[in-house]
Amino acid sequence: MRVSRRGVLAGLMLLGLVAGPAMAGALPVPKGKVILRIEGNIAQRNAPDAAEFDAEMLESLGLVELVTRTPWTEGEVRFSGVSPKALLAAVGAAGSTVDAVALNDYRVEIPMRDIDTLGPLLATRIDGRPMRVRDKGPLWLVYPWSQRPELDTIEYQSRSIWQIKTLVVR
Repeated sequence: MRVSRRGVLAGLMLLGLVAGPAMAGALPVPKGKVILRIEGNIAQRNAPDAAEFDAEMLESLGLVELVTRTPWTEGEVRFSGVSPKALLAAVGAAGSTVDAVALNDYRVEIPMRDIDTLGPLLATRIDGRPMRVRDKGPLWLVYPWSQRPELDTIEYQSRSIWQIKTLVVR
C-alpha cells in the first residue's frame, strides 16, 4: 500500500487533534512558503507562539467547495478552500472570537458562532486556481451569500476579509 505525503500529513494532524496538548509539536512544520499564521488561544503549535501553515498543509485538511456570488465578483464564483471550523479544530483553538488580519494590517473580529454555524469558507482557490494577492488571496473568508441571502449585509460583508495572513484566537 502506498501512502501519499498528504495522507501522512492529514494523519499527523488528526493525531494532534486526538492527542491534544499533551503531544506538543504534533503539527507538522511547513515545507513551503507560510501563508497563514494562527496565534492566541491554541493548543497545537509548530512555531514559537503560533501554528504556521503553507498551502499544502491547509489543503490537506480537506478541500471544500462553495459556489456563491459575492459583492465583489461578477455572478457566482466557484471557491475552494478549507473549513475554518476544521482549521481551528486542527490547532485546538478555544475562544469566542477570531481576529483576522490582512496583509495590509486591516483587522476584523469574527465571532466563533459565525464559524460554527454560518458555513464560511477560507478560500485558497478561485475557479480552481490558487488565489493570488491581486485576486484577494492567498486567503479570503467567503460567506455563502447565494445560499444564505440574509447574510448579505454590511456586517457580514465587513467580516469577509481577504488577503488574510494571520488569525488570532481570543
